[in-house]
Amino acid sequence: MITEFSDAFLTEAERHAAWGAAQLEVLTGFLPEGPWSADLAACAYRQGELDLRVAVLGTYDMAERTWMWGWANPGLRGTEVVAAGVAVERYGQAHGIAELTAGTLDLSGFADPRRAAEMLAFTGMGITGAPGYIGVPAGGDTQVYFLPDDAQVPRAAPDPVTLSRILLTGAGLIGFSARHVVGGYFDHHGLPQRAEPGRITADLPGGSAAEAHFDALGRLAKVQVTALP
Repeated sequence: MITEFSDAFLTEAERHAAWGAAQLEVLTGFLPEGPWSADLAACAYRQGELDLRVAVLGTYDMAERTWMWGWANPGLRGTEVVAAGVAVERYGQAHGIAELTAGTLDLSGFADPRRAAEMLAFTGMGITGAPGYIGVPAGGDTQVYFLPDDAQVPRAAPDPVTLSRILLTGAGLIGFSARHVVGGYFDHHGLPQRAEPGRITADLPGGSAAEAHFDALGRLAKVQVTALP
């Protein structure tokens, strides 16, 4: 049983916080309401009238309060539908992040085990670059998390008008490292950035520049967007 995530995991999770929060908003708006079904052998997911190709990232047992990565599931191990999860495991091995390499994690020691499971799903989404994740009840006490792997799903683009809100929201989700939140957001969008003491500056599409300023405690203090000459 673990009672908190490691610094290595939290640092990784922060890299995806702002980008991931914005992308999940887009996915939520895209998915129709309606019942869902899945054909795991075909990597197929259907919700309402929408059909998507997906991967299984993991499952959360709400009774046992345990998370199992899809690649560790005995019934799915080695199949195409968990290939994205294998990529997460390999990333964890390469970067020494234990939470990504343990097949099953006992989250019962967390104050909010369900939120811990969502953080694992969120981080897996970020590592794979998937355009969101879909968490749905799969019968009994099990919640299954799918990663869309389909070009139909729209992707959030950096917007100078909403950038300040997105970065400040992302910095408040975990609260471990605001610099990783900002740097990770720009990395996800492939935007050139320059890190200096107290700030990170990036060039935005359309000829604007963004400056993220940090206070003496490393917290995100403000975001300024200016038009370049």
